[in-house]
Amino acid sequence: MKKQHVTLSETDRMHLNNLIRKGEQPVRVYKRALALLELDRGQTYTRVMETVRLTQPTVAGLAKKYQQIGLGCLEDQPRSGRPIEFDGAVRAKITALACSEAPEGYGQWSLRLLAEKAVELEYCDSISHTEIATILKKTNSSPT
Repeated sequence: MKKQHVTLSETDRMHLNNLIRKGEQPVRVYKRALALLELDRGQTYTRVMETVRLTQPTVAGLAKKYQQIGLGCLEDQPRSGRPIEFDGAVRAKITALACSEAPEGYGQWSLRLLAEKAVELEYCDSISHTEIATILKKTNSSPT
Protein backbone atom coordinates (compact mmCIF):
# COMPACT_ATOMS: atom_id res chain seq x y z
CA MET A 1 0.00 0.00 0.00
CA LYS A 2 1.35 3.43 -0.95
CA LYS A 3 2.17 5.81 1.90
CA GLN A 4 0.13 8.98 2.08
CA HIS A 5 2.35 11.97 2.62
CA VAL A 6 2.90 15.68 2.05
CA THR A 7 5.94 17.22 0.41
CA LEU A 8 7.05 20.37 2.22
CA SER A 9 9.22 23.03 0.65
CA GLU A 10 12.57 23.61 2.33
CA THR A 11 11.45 26.99 3.74
CA ASP A 12 8.22 25.47 5.10
CA ARG A 13 10.17 22.63 6.70
CA MET A 14 12.57 25.06 8.37
CA HIS A 15 9.67 27.22 9.55
CA LEU A 16 7.87 24.22 11.07
CA ASN A 17 11.02 22.97 12.79
CA ASN A 18 11.62 26.43 14.27
CA LEU A 19 7.98 26.61 15.35
CA ILE A 20 8.22 23.30 17.18
CA ARG A 21 11.49 24.26 18.89
CA LYS A 22 10.08 27.56 20.17
CA GLY A 23 7.34 25.96 22.24
CA GLU A 24 5.36 29.19 22.62
CA GLN A 25 2.36 28.46 20.44
CA PRO A 26 -1.02 26.88 21.08
CA VAL A 27 -1.16 23.10 21.28
CA ARG A 28 -3.30 22.94 18.13
CA VAL A 29 -0.63 24.73 16.10
CA TYR A 30 2.11 22.54 17.58
CA LYS A 31 0.26 19.32 16.75
CA ARG A 32 -0.54 20.48 13.22
CA ALA A 33 3.09 21.43 12.61
CA LEU A 34 4.28 18.10 13.97
CA ALA A 35 1.76 16.22 11.84
CA LEU A 36 2.90 18.02 8.69
CA LEU A 37 6.53 17.21 9.45
CA GLU A 38 5.66 13.54 10.03
CA LEU A 39 3.70 13.39 6.76
CA ASP A 40 6.67 15.00 4.99
CA ARG A 41 8.91 12.25 6.39
CA GLY A 42 6.72 9.70 4.60
CA GLN A 43 4.64 8.48 7.53
CA THR A 44 1.16 7.14 6.85
CA TYR A 45 -1.94 8.85 8.16
CA THR A 46 -2.38 6.02 10.65
CA ARG A 47 1.15 6.39 11.99
CA VAL A 48 0.78 10.17 12.28
CA MET A 49 -2.53 9.69 14.11
CA GLU A 50 -0.80 7.52 16.69
CA THR A 51 2.24 9.77 17.03
CA VAL A 52 0.49 13.14 17.27
CA ARG A 53 -2.79 11.84 18.76
CA LEU A 54 -5.08 13.32 16.13
CA THR A 55 -8.00 11.71 14.35
CA GLN A 56 -7.81 10.43 10.78
CA PRO A 57 -10.14 13.13 9.38
CA THR A 58 -8.01 15.81 11.06
CA VAL A 59 -4.77 14.48 9.56
CA ALA A 60 -6.33 14.03 6.11
CA GLY A 61 -7.90 17.49 6.26
CA LEU A 62 -4.61 19.03 7.34
CA ALA A 63 -2.78 17.44 4.41
CA LYS A 64 -5.46 18.64 2.00
CA LYS A 65 -5.44 22.16 3.44
CA TYR A 66 -1.66 22.34 3.21
CA GLN A 67 -1.90 21.50 -0.49
CA GLN A 68 -4.44 24.31 -0.93
CA ILE A 69 -3.20 27.16 1.28
CA GLY A 70 0.25 26.19 2.53
CA LEU A 71 1.24 27.00 6.11
CA GLY A 72 -2.00 28.93 6.59
CA CYS A 73 -3.45 25.56 7.56
CA LEU A 74 -1.74 25.81 10.96
CA GLU A 75 -4.04 28.58 12.18
CA ASP A 76 -7.76 28.33 12.78
CA GLN A 77 -9.95 30.09 10.26
CA PRO A 78 -12.16 32.90 11.58
CA ARG A 79 -15.44 31.56 12.85
CA SER A 80 -18.74 32.97 11.86
CA GLY A 81 -20.93 34.38 14.52
CA ARG A 82 -22.73 37.40 15.70
CA PRO A 83 -20.72 40.56 14.98
CA ILE A 84 -19.70 42.84 17.82
CA GLU A 85 -22.48 45.32 18.33
CA PHE A 86 -20.67 47.81 20.56
CA ASP A 87 -17.09 48.72 19.75
CA GLY A 88 -14.37 49.63 22.21
CA ALA A 89 -15.19 53.35 22.19
CA VAL A 90 -18.80 52.77 23.23
CA ARG A 91 -17.72 50.27 25.88
CA ALA A 92 -15.22 52.80 27.27
CA LYS A 93 -17.87 55.53 27.41
CA ILE A 94 -20.30 53.25 29.24
CA THR A 95 -17.59 52.21 31.70
CA ALA A 96 -16.67 55.85 32.31
CA LEU A 97 -20.34 56.67 32.82
CA ALA A 98 -20.65 53.88 35.39
CA CYS A 99 -17.63 55.26 37.24
CA SER A 100 -19.08 58.80 37.36
CA GLU A 101 -21.35 60.23 40.01
CA ALA A 102 -24.91 58.94 40.00
CA PRO A 103 -27.61 61.37 38.83
CA GLU A 104 -29.47 63.61 41.24
CA GLY A 105 -31.85 61.64 43.41
CA TYR A 106 -30.00 58.33 43.08
CA GLY A 107 -27.48 56.87 45.49
CA GLN A 108 -25.77 54.82 42.79
CA TRP A 109 -26.10 53.79 39.16
CA SER A 110 -28.41 50.90 38.34
CA LEU A 111 -27.96 48.88 35.16
CA ARG A 112 -31.27 50.10 33.77
CA LEU A 113 -30.37 53.70 34.59
CA LEU A 114 -27.01 53.30 32.82
CA ALA A 115 -28.77 51.84 29.77
CA GLU A 116 -31.21 54.76 29.63
CA LYS A 117 -28.42 57.33 30.04
CA ALA A 118 -26.25 55.70 27.34
CA VAL A 119 -29.14 55.99 24.86
CA GLU A 120 -29.90 59.55 26.04
CA LEU A 121 -26.25 60.57 25.50
CA GLU A 122 -26.42 58.89 22.05
CA TYR A 123 -23.62 56.41 22.71
CA CYS A 124 -25.85 53.93 20.87
CA ASP A 125 -29.37 53.65 19.47
CA SER A 126 -30.49 51.12 22.05
CA ILE A 127 -28.92 48.90 24.67
CA SER A 128 -30.33 46.56 27.28
CA HIS A 129 -29.42 46.52 30.94
CA THR A 130 -28.07 43.00 30.49
CA GLU A 131 -25.66 44.22 27.82
CA ILE A 132 -24.53 46.95 30.21
CA ALA A 133 -23.88 44.23 32.81
CA THR A 134 -21.83 42.24 30.28
CA ILE A 135 -19.76 45.30 29.35
CA LEU A 136 -19.07 46.16 32.98
CA LYS A 137 -18.32 42.55 33.86
CA LYS A 138 -15.69 42.32 31.12
CA THR A 139 -14.01 45.47 32.39
CA ASN A 140 -14.17 44.41 36.06
CA SER A 141 -16.33 47.46 36.79
CA SER A 142 -19.50 47.62 38.77
CA PRO A 143 -22.12 50.32 39.08
CA THR A 144 -22.09 49.79 42.86
